[in-house]
Amino acid sequence: MLTMLTRWLRDPPEAKASRAPSSVAFYVAGQAVWTPRDYGALAREGFQKNAIVHRAVRLVSEAAASLPLVLKTRGGEAIEHPLLDLLAQPNVREGGQRFLESVFGHLLVSGNAYVEAVSVDGLPRELHALRPDRMRVVPGTDGWPAAYEYAVGTQTIRFAQGADPIPPILHLTLFHPADDHYGLSPMEAAATALDIHNAAGAWNKALLDNAARPSGALVLGNALLNDTQFDRLKQELELNYQGAGNAGRPLLLEGGLDWKPLSLSPKDMDFVEAKAAAAREIALAFGVPPLLLGLPGDNTHANYAEANRAFYRQTVIPLAKRTAQAIAQWLAPAFGETLHLEPDLDAIEALADERESLWRRITAASFLSDDEKREAVGYGRHVNTQRS
Repeated sequence: MLTMLTRWLRDPPEAKASRAPSSVAFYVAGQAVWTPRDYGALAREGFQKNAIVHRAVRLVSEAAASLPLVLKTRGGEAIEHPLLDLLAQPNVREGGQRFLESVFGHLLVSGNAYVEAVSVDGLPRELHALRPDRMRVVPGTDGWPAAYEYAVGTQTIRFAQGADPIPPILHLTLFHPADDHYGLSPMEAAATALDIHNAAGAWNKALLDNAARPSGALVLGNALLNDTQFDRLKQELELNYQGAGNAGRPLLLEGGLDWKPLSLSPKDMDFVEAKAAAAREIALAFGVPPLLLGLPGDNTHANYAEANRAFYRQTVIPLAKRTAQAIAQWLAPAFGETLHLEPDLDAIEALADERESLWRRITAASFLSDDEKREAVGYGRHVNTQRS
């Protein structure tokens, strides 16, 4: 017996946990890991200044936030539950849909979203979406987040993740293959296309401000202008021939002056097609069919309805499912039961034709029982509530 005790003290039993994160924590334990990207630049140059990004983010976040959520427990679907009430009114300033729009919007712009739970007597009473640019991950000795720091101005609030019954912060991320703590924004994958689209818009604006005329040079042959003549000519050009208000005014040249255009024309630069290609690439990164954004070309869908179905199936539903699952798993311990939260696909109008086709095929399957048909269309078996 003494030999077994000595062996146990020398080689204690190992707990089930991944050993890989510990190598990361060796360097960063207890210190905030800063986001390696500039969230402010992504928000400013993308969502605030680019119409394609702005519409794509709003389209995905509003569609995902509008999906009704179904809560399932061990006893079946729950019609009334404190979690449903919490999601319907997360806080005094926001309704459920507005709150989820903020969560999805942060996730798409930065690749990260943070939700704070305010608990009273062990039960979550409010949920708040926090800005990703103010939040920092603080890894523990095992490499996983031990705390989060939320900085506003000179003040910093630290949220320890070991609190009962649930951690105060839920960190949602999009997959990033080269970062242990932060997610990858679709905008980063489309950064080149975003820069091209913004640069094309700025170039077009500058061209219009210059009366839609490309820059050029005044050639005087072999003669030279003195300083007074040069200043007078420059001032004359700036006052009388630059700007949209002077569009179409003839340029009067004297003394053998000749106008030589320097820049390529918009046709030579293929300006319109380059901007359209960049817009389609941005839409591709966000998973939005170009047809839904009003972009010409590369529309592989036969009609708007088909593009809308693909949008929900490939982009909106997966995003809503993984977010709903994360929220349910996060908050379930506070309610002391197993909870499963998922979007109600029957409420999506874009998928109504698919649902109707499925019901028609299942109804015609005479070899299936009623319970098997209910399970095939997503409902549970019929429960007989009549007492004998």
